[in-house]
Amino acid sequence: MLSDAHHHSELGHEETARFILDLFHRTMIHHALWFNEVSHQIGHEKALEILHSATKRSYDIQMQHLGQTLGFEMKNGIPAPLLEMDDKALTDLKDRAAKNWLANDGVWFQAVEFSEGMNDAKRCNDSCWARFSPFEASSIKRMLGLADDSGLEGLKRALGFRVYAGINTQSIVEETPESFVFQMNNCRVQAARKRKNLADYPCKSGGLVEYTYFARTIDKRIVTECIGCPPDPHPDTWYCAWKFSLPQGTR
Repeated sequence: MLSDAHHHSELGHEETARFILDLFHRTMIHHALWFNEVSHQIGHEKALEILHSATKRSYDIQMQHLGQTLGFEMKNGIPAPLLEMDDKALTDLKDRAAKNWLANDGVWFQAVEFSEGMNDAKRCNDSCWARFSPFEASSIKRMLGLADDSGLEGLKRALGFRVYAGINTQSIVEETPESFVFQMNNCRVQAARKRKNLADYPCKSGGLVEYTYFARTIDKRIVTECIGCPPDPHPDTWYCAWKFSLPQGTR
């Protein structure tokens, strides 16, 4: 809560700092709302293309201005202070960014659950994955330079760059020329519930959306099959497992 000021120019030093943080938050939300509305008006696939274009230009403009204001250089599109960090510090920051994403996801789920109940929280969660999963796949696809028909090899590579890859323990097993099985061997969310003697969170409905949409965005030909995901029973070696395959003759 700020003071009784009637204009931001009347704020004190600490209040101005809080106001700046709120401006960053407004920018992030506005960015997401633009994407959501373009997706609604023009279609999700086209919106992803426009999103990447708008994000690149907006990022370049904002970081140039912030660098001038805060006194840091940009090198190859990256703030120099990041490049000057040692390897351990940079890795720690990467891991913390991934964990912060998970914390944000959990906070949103609980905020809806406490306000509207578990059913609405799960419904919102699954719908959110229908938007986030193809976005994440599209972002990774662009970052890695994957072709539209990169197939199972492209998907295997992309799975290693998901946010979850920096949080959970995952593996790829049972590979054939036409398919492979992906296992989530340790899930941070489910492991926390296990430590509290709670039952697995029933995430299958969200997982079906999450993995199907992710794989389809990497390569539209890929078929996704759930081998098991809570509330399904599962062995101690994994919490969920998914089979990805290409129909014969499409490799």
